[in-house]
Order: sequence, then C-alpha cells, then structure tokens
Amino acid sequence: MSDKATLVIMAAGMGSRYGGLKQIDPVGPNGEIIMEYSIYDALKAGFGKVVFIIKRDMEETFRELIGKKIEGLIDVEYVYQKVDNLPQGFSLPEGRVKPWGTGHAVLSAKDAVKTPFAVINADDFYGANTYKLLSDFLSSNKDSDDKYKYCMVGFIIENTLTENGHVARGVCNVDSEGNLIDIHERTKIMKFDKEAKYTEDDRNWMVIPENSIVSMNTWGFNQSIFDELEKGFPVFLNSSMDNLLKAEYFLPTVVDRLIKEGKADVKVLSTTDKWYGVTYQEDKQNVKKSIGDMVSEGKYPMNLWGK
Repeated sequence: MSDKATLVIMAAGMGSRYGGLKQIDPVGPNGEIIMEYSIYDALKAGFGKVVFIIKRDMEETFRELIGKKIEGLIDVEYVYQKVDNLPQGFSLPEGRVKPWGTGHAVLSAKDAVKTPFAVINADDFYGANTYKLLSDFLSSNKDSDDKYKYCMVGFIIENTLTENGHVARGVCNVDSEGNLIDIHERTKIMKFDKEAKYTEDDRNWMVIPENSIVSMNTWGFNQSIFDELEKGFPVFLNSSMDNLLKAEYFLPTVVDRLIKEGKADVKVLSTTDKWYGVTYQEDKQNVKKSIGDMVSEGKYPMNLWGK
C-alpha cells in the first residue's frame, strides 16, 4: 500500500441551486469536468489515491466519465454516501432525501482511506497551488500525543464569490501564526458591489471584512478525524431532532469543536489563487472561459490525459 496522501472528493451533493448534476458538466476543451483538473493537479503534487464519495446510482456515470480515464494513473475507489447510513438506534426520518452533509460524507469514506488525506468538493476548481500546499503538509505533519494536526487551505473571500447569487462559505478567524481559531458556517453570502455580506434571516445583511479567509471545504486530515466524526454524528442527530428533514452535519462545525476542545491544531495554508465553481448554471460559461485561458497559457495541456 502506498503511503502517499489520498484525495477524497465529495460528489454526492444534489446540486439543488444548479438544477442538475453539476459535478459532471463538461467545462474543458475536450469535455473535461472540473474534478479532472483537481485530480490532475493532485497527481502532480504527489497524491497516490483518489476516493470518490458518490450516490450509488451515480457510479456507472462516474466510471464512464472519469474513472476509466484515470484508473491506470492513480488508485481509485468509490464509496457511497447513503442517507440511511445512521448510527445504531437511529432510523431514517420519513421524507428525508437529502444527504446528511459534509461531515457524514467524509465519514462514509472511513474504510477506503488508509493514509493522511485531503478533502475537496467535486464542483470546485481550486488551482494547482492548493494541492501542493496540502501534499506538503500531509507528508510532514502527523498527530502528536496530545494534538491532532490538521490543515485547511484558506481562500480570500473576494476570490470565491459568484455574480449569480448567494454562496455558502466557512468564514475563518486566523491567529498571527496561521492557526485556525474558529470557523463560522455562513450559508448565505452575496456580493454587493465590492463588499461581501451575509444574512441569517434574509432581512439583515452583515458585512464580512475585506480579505477575510474562508474555507472552501479544502481540508487536510490525519485518520483521527474519522473517530471524531463517528462520535459526533449521534450527538448531532440528537440535537437536531426538531429539524431532521433538513439539518446537515457540517465538517467545519466538527473541526471548530475540536479546536475549541483543545484537541486539534489546524494550520491555515493561504492561497491567493482564484476559485472557480459552478454554484449556478450561469457560472458555467465563466468557468469554461477561465479554464480555456489556462490551457492557452500552458498551465494545463489541451488534452489532460494525453489520450
């Protein structure tokens, strides 16, 4: 077994705002999808395995679209995020169809991940620097006797917004040594001229300070996170009893708790790269153009896999 880091790609989300399976929409000059660029960058940065977290009914599509292209280049495994995968003593609430969120997604990959690992979203383009930062951290930061050693790639908020609607981001407080102090999941952030603002009630909008660092669900973990996710899930379910049709077990919330409990040090690795993503259908043209420009500049080959 390779001790190279594993790339875990969360691809089971439903894409409700987008209106379709945005994870598999082509954006590259030869029909490449966003996560192909992520895998290409991760391979170059030294990752040795990719684990796709998907819904079971998407597996055939995934194998066809991307699996076959990369199976000879990197170890590949598929795991399923199943809405009925619940701890003992819990049953699926009637009417719940939506996956249980990013914390539950990562927990689904527990048996497939045997090394330090990075977590990313399937539909976000992070840039090559992100994977280099993650790979370097994961190869040299093991948990100590008294602290988990994790990391997060932090993006400047202005580099992560869309012109086409609102987005969700984890807004971070970072100390002078680059350690994450806390993270607040803001589920409705919008661009107002040059300012970013968020709301929690759809009426009052609060300004997010310029150049704030946000999480784009780009994490580096040692395997200790799996036990913490497992322990925290029943607690989350019990505390969400009044909202079990919609509540989500967010990965950043679990990380935030571990920092507050003094169990984890989380290093924020900052990048000035621009994020590209397809939250909305209208975002797609911008992503296609940006990737096309990068291909023209020689940052990526015209045909990623040379086939």
